Amino acid sequence: MPDVVVVGAGIVGASVAYHLAKRGGVPVTLVEQGAGPAVGVTAESFGWVSGVGDGAPAGARDLRAYVLADHLRLAAELAGAAVRRSGSLTWGGGPVEREAPLGPGRFRVGRDEIAVLEPGLRNPPDEAVHMPDDLGVDAPATTRALVEAARARGATVLYRTGATSLRVRGGRVGGVLTSTGFHAAETVVLTAGTSIPRLCAPLPVDLPVAASPATLVRVSAPPGLVRTIVARPDFEVREVRGGELLLPLAHAEGQVSASEQAAYGALRRLRATFRGSDGCRLLGYRAVNRPMPARGPLIGFATRDRSVYVAVMHSAVTLAPTVGRLVADEIVTGRAVPELRRYRVRT
Repeated sequence: MPDVVVVGAGIVGASVAYHLAKRGGVPVTLVEQGAGPAVGVTAESFGWVSGVGDGAPAGARDLRAYVLADHLRLAAELAGAAVRRSGSLTWGGGPVEREAPLGPGRFRVGRDEIAVLEPGLRNPPDEAVHMPDDLGVDAPATTRALVEAARARGATVLYRTGATSLRVRGGRVGGVLTSTGFHAAETVVLTAGTSIPRLCAPLPVDLPVAASPATLVRVSAPPGLVRTIVARPDFEVREVRGGELLLPLAHAEGQVSASEQAAYGALRRLRATFRGSDGCRLLGYRAVNRPMPARGPLIGFATRDRSVYVAVMHSAVTLAPTVGRLVADEIVTGRAVPELRRYRVRT
């Protein structure tokens, strides 16, 4: 089996490392520039996982067919994987056409049903779309569980070890140079988000990956105040664990940083939406730059000699368990998996 170095210990890199180590016999090294796993974009992920997606490449609909089962599989395999089958309620995106089909997994519910699902709502809407199979994932906790499980299966995990460049000799990548030294590898797997285009600069590969700002607000709350994942155009909220809520913020075009004013605005919307929320308090907020590939997920070998593999995507928390499993299959068997054919890197 080839030596594999995985760059980046966010949820995608952790999943790739875990699934490689799980196969047995694959020498895996996971390197991360931070002091631990899930310290970058993964740490500020809302963690709404749905098997429903649109038909565009960014929606990764053909991968979403597997994501719910893969997340539940990880929850069964890993003691620390934090997955809640809470379902979701969405409304306010325009008039609901009663005769329009919603597709599998989506159901229209009326005011009475909404009040049962979310009894704390001050003013339940007349109608909403309920997706009962949707999951809420604690992305940092799940990432830590993946890394520890990979380590328990023989993977080497190195923190404070940032990748600075790929070593290219004779047209082939032989490993990765890091802040602590060189790590040789038959295959380098890049899962480091917005840093991937910089690392791949010496290679003849097209990687259109933009940075998209996102902010996550954390709020203390009475346990059970919010029971599902609630989403309307101006407001989203879910309980990540008893007593703590997550609220993502939208960024105006050109805005790249979080503001205290915006965070308190989210808290005010929460209080206006839910009874019993007057005692909720702001715990913190942070803005990060999510990787946003222009054509949807980029997953596959970035060199013809198969020495570099790239895995970068929006909705990383949603796709990570499935992508980790499929990437490990490709690297170990040497055979392309058909589920990833739409997301290949252009070399």
